[in-house]
Amino acid sequence: MSVNNLNVLNIAGYKFEPLDDFKDLVPEFQSICVELELKGSVYLSPNGINFSLAGNKEAIEKYLHFLEQDKRFLDIPLKKTYSETQPFRRMKVRPKKEIISLGRDDINPRELTGDYVTPQELYAMYENNEDVIVLDTRNEYETRVGLFENAVDLQLDTFRDFPDAIEQLPEEYKDKQIVMYCTGGIRCEKASAVMMEAGFSDVKQLEGGVLDYFNKTDGKYWNGDCFVFDERVALDTDLNETEYIYCYICREPLSAEEKASPDFKINEYCPYCIKK
Repeated sequence: MSVNNLNVLNIAGYKFEPLDDFKDLVPEFQSICVELELKGSVYLSPNGINFSLAGNKEAIEKYLHFLEQDKRFLDIPLKKTYSETQPFRRMKVRPKKEIISLGRDDINPRELTGDYVTPQELYAMYENNEDVIVLDTRNEYETRVGLFENAVDLQLDTFRDFPDAIEQLPEEYKDKQIVMYCTGGIRCEKASAVMMEAGFSDVKQLEGGVLDYFNKTDGKYWNGDCFVFDERVALDTDLNETEYIYCYICREPLSAEEKASPDFKINEYCPYCIKK
């Protein structure tokens, strides 16, 4: 894929911030995103904002200018990637109870969250063979696409299963250094707090998630690709789109090998549909 053809800028960002007027913000965000012909999603909740958007560079810059007119949305770290085509089908702006659904009202990352580990620091931990538990907080269909070397995979069906899943971890993990990660960082903000409240003594989170790790290192110690929540399906360690596709029936990610399976027929079934 030629770099010259990567004309679509994709951004993702979040911020935990009290928004008493979150419902009033919905039509404002909807209006500006439609006006700028952006596609993707913006979620607004009483505890903050979470967005993933794609469009041309000028439109994205105008969106960010609009965003930062509200001081509550200043200094949001952004994950930026480029694609050849628009990876989202539609534009949706939604009010939600939580910007990342965990189902625990007692967890507020503004009050409690794990310390950050930079991508370079995690890389150095691997290089130095440190005694560290690397914990994946993502869902099973994401970890199937790729994960860190020797990472603990909780085999989650949804993020809401995380609090119960950590209860199954060995008791000795409570005294070990744990570095958790997710795609862009937002799930770890809550997951780290859950672990700390459950008695894990040394819990850290990968700053910026897997996408920042790809951006700021050479991707060593990552096996496979990284699932993303848009029509690109997965990115490699150079942040380029891969050969993965979605099954349009069950939305499972499918590798080239799975597409070649006799259990796959486009728009009809895939190996996971058949199992279900």
